[in-house]
Parts: sequence; structure tokens; C-alpha cells
Amino acid sequence: MKLGIVTDSTADLPGYFIEQHEIQVVPTVLILDGKEYKDGIGISREEFYTRLPSLQTPATTAAPSIGDFVSPYQSLLNSGCDHILSIHVLGKLSGVVNVARRASQEFPGKVTCVDSGSLSMGIGFQVLAAAESADLGVRAALNAVEQTRQKSKVFAALDTMEYLKRSGRIPSVVANIGGMLSIKPVVELRDGEVKPMAINRTTSQADEFIFSKLLEVGEMERLAILHTNAEHRARHLLGEMMKKARISVPRDVLFVNVTAVIGTHLGPNCIGFAAVRR
Repeated sequence: MKLGIVTDSTADLPGYFIEQHEIQVVPTVLILDGKEYKDGIGISREEFYTRLPSLQTPATTAAPSIGDFVSPYQSLLNSGCDHILSIHVLGKLSGVVNVARRASQEFPGKVTCVDSGSLSMGIGFQVLAAAESADLGVRAALNAVEQTRQKSKVFAALDTMEYLKRSGRIPSVVANIGGMLSIKPVVELRDGEVKPMAINRTTSQADEFIFSKLLEVGEMERLAILHTNAEHRARHLLGEMMKKARISVPRDVLFVNVTAVIGTHLGPNCIGFAAVRR
């Protein structure tokens, strides 16, 4: 059986993984000052984060259209795929997976849509697990996705609550601490939900908390250090871990400047990580 893999641009997969595994990536939509961009096209992530604080109108995002999914599904099936796994961003924060499911109805029994319960490389590592198991069939790939999800940890330290409050996607439990925009909360993506983990007054406190959570993961199969235009801060995080911890890290650690569609809701100067336990 030949299995096709589809995801959306919030998975943050580096291009070489996409090419190596022939993964189809559907771009989500970014809206800046009334102009629509397909995620990753027409504006770089660096430019987006530079512009974000001075935008007159808050940036917004939107899910792709049904047709945006129908096209890659049809293309993969036409190329000889017997089935497609379509793995997408956390459904509680985005409508992407629901649009994918509606598109899959055009191909009865041929497409399985999966809510990753995650963001950024928390999705990306699940997609890679599926792609690496694709030759073994649908059941094996789905099992690889589930095992990766169970072994994954995804944390983020926000520089401000401002963008999360603007987005309207703020979880109620986080909103209860949202009166002070100057705080620097750390959140975890767990069980398909955003859960607050700590409230910090300073950037250094937030970094220390993220560092402690990274150490708790232990031995890792995969690691991505995530940031929103804060690569120096992100590399410092990994550097501290390498100096202070007796934990081996994967040979190929990824540094990912998180896609603008996610960064719209997080704001610039965030750091975090997505890790898969060994």
C-alpha cells in the first residue's frame, strides 16, 4: 500500500523533510492590514515579526478552503497513493482539521484526518513519524503518530499576554491571569489543550522555567527549539542545557522560527521547545 501524507503549514516542517518524504503542505492564511497571504508566501517570518508590534490593525488568521485540501488529496491519489493521512493543528484552537475532514468527504474511505492536539513541531514530529512508517501501511503510521504524541512535550514562554488576548483564542483558565499584560506566562500543550504552567515577572525567570521543563524530558529522540524571532535567546537555552545537563540531546536539533500564523497569537520574542522522549 502506498500512503500519502498531508499536513498544514503550522507544522513548521523544514523544507528538506518535506522534500525527502514527499509531504504535501497546505498553507494556512495570514491577514495583515487587510491583505491576505498564504502562510510562508509573500512575507518572511522575520519581516512579519518585525512588523507585528507596529501594525495598526491586529493581524488575524484563517483556515484554508476546502478546495485547498481537495487539490493535494486528488493529486496524491492520482499519483498512485491508496490512502492519505492528513495530520493537522490542534482542533481546539483552529478550524483547519475540520476543513480537512470536510474535504476528505470527497474521497470516501481514502483519507484519514488526524487532530494532532499540538502546534508547530509538536505537529511536525507526528507528521515525520507517519512519513517514516508510511511503507508499513495506515495502521502502522497511525500507531507511530499516537506513540509520538504520547511521548511529546511542547512548552512555550510568552513575552507578553497581549497577542494572546487580542487573538480571542485565549483559554479561559489562562484568561483568569490575563489582567497583567506584563507577565510572562509559560504554557504547555497537553491532552489537546493549552495549560498554564507558571507566571513569571521577568524574561530570565521564564527562561529558567523552560530550561527546567526541558531537563525533565530526559533522553530525547527528537528536539526542536522554537522561537518567534528570538533565535539568540533560543540558542542560549540549548547552550545552557549542553553545559549544565548530563542528558544527551539528538544529533540534529532543530531551531525553528515559528510560522507567522501561530506567531500572530503568541507575539514576538517567545521561546519554547517540542521534544519527543526516547
